[in-house]
Amino acid sequence: MYLQSLSVLDYKNIESAEMEFSSKLNCFLGDNGAGKTNILDSIYYLSFTKSFFNAIDTLNVRYGCEMFGMQGAYHKDNETDHVSVGYKLNQKKQVKRNKKVYKRFSDHIGLYPLVMVSPSDTSLIIGNSDERRKFIDGVISQFDSGYLNALLRYNRVLQQRNNLLKKFADEKRFDEDTLSIYDLQLCEYGSVIYEKRKQFVDDIVEVFQAFYQYISGGREKVTLEYQSTLSDLKLNDQLESNRQKDRMIQHTSVGVHRDDLLLNLGEHPMKKVGSQGQTKTYLVALKLAQFEYLKNASGIKPILLLDDVFDKLDTNRVEKIVHLVTDEKFGQIFMTDTNREHLENIVAKVGSDYHIFRVENGEVKK
Repeated sequence: MYLQSLSVLDYKNIESAEMEFSSKLNCFLGDNGAGKTNILDSIYYLSFTKSFFNAIDTLNVRYGCEMFGMQGAYHKDNETDHVSVGYKLNQKKQVKRNKKVYKRFSDHIGLYPLVMVSPSDTSLIIGNSDERRKFIDGVISQFDSGYLNALLRYNRVLQQRNNLLKKFADEKRFDEDTLSIYDLQLCEYGSVIYEKRKQFVDDIVEVFQAFYQYISGGREKVTLEYQSTLSDLKLNDQLESNRQKDRMIQHTSVGVHRDDLLLNLGEHPMKKVGSQGQTKTYLVALKLAQFEYLKNASGIKPILLLDDVFDKLDTNRVEKIVHLVTDEKFGQIFMTDTNREHLENIVAKVGSDYHIFRVENGEVKK
């Protein structure tokens, strides 16, 4: 599978752009702020029906305009699939696949698997647990509709339970029987989420460590661990023992919505001891492990988006990453950089199957 072509209209700073792509490597060269990342984000949008950076669509419309749109043609299973997105201010977004409008955007997730590596990924390390759960959920949901369904239902029941706790406080009453109905549903969906998250981390940890060791030259040891209270105690028992606490604080204090990933360099948290280069290496290795996981789960090589991936890395680590991503195990790659030397080095390794685009002030030229 690969993206054959892309048209973008009034998306962020891109007024209008039409591009034909190589099935292997596509490079976008330009200064910071030129619009390179916005092109990658539009490709991400076609896979996930939302922006990687900003889920509020009104903020993605080009300044002074009332709408944005994008369309992509994919080569998949020896056929061409057409995907389009249209959004107009104060109207409902519309997503089509082969001219058929989706009723639920979730039905589209996973059809065109994709992995994005961006400087903003540092939030996985320095941010709170919400960011790390979002990462896990996003990966598994790309190919497992059962997981996505359980996650959506869990979050809905969680909100209902929290609303009920607030209602009890407002009305100065408490009904354990009613609360237990929501507890049963949280346990049902929560157990599915816990087991699949745990399996996901178990599946990628060795691959992740191997990627990190290769890029770093084997000089550092890293670990990745899934942290959940469900590892020690059933959710139903936790909800019951914390019922009075939840009543006082008016929200649900235990459950898979409190899970986390422990990201360590040696025996210490990466966010406390990691340099910029080590942090970047950790993130790249984690995303490449995500790529391997999705490829094995879906049987399709995901599209790989590398946004400014070489910044903060020394020459040795850059060369190791170039060697990895130009291997045959990877499929179509989109890459941005401000340094032409990096791109020329990559192009020299992959041979003739590449396209280079120059991006200036939102304009894209091959």
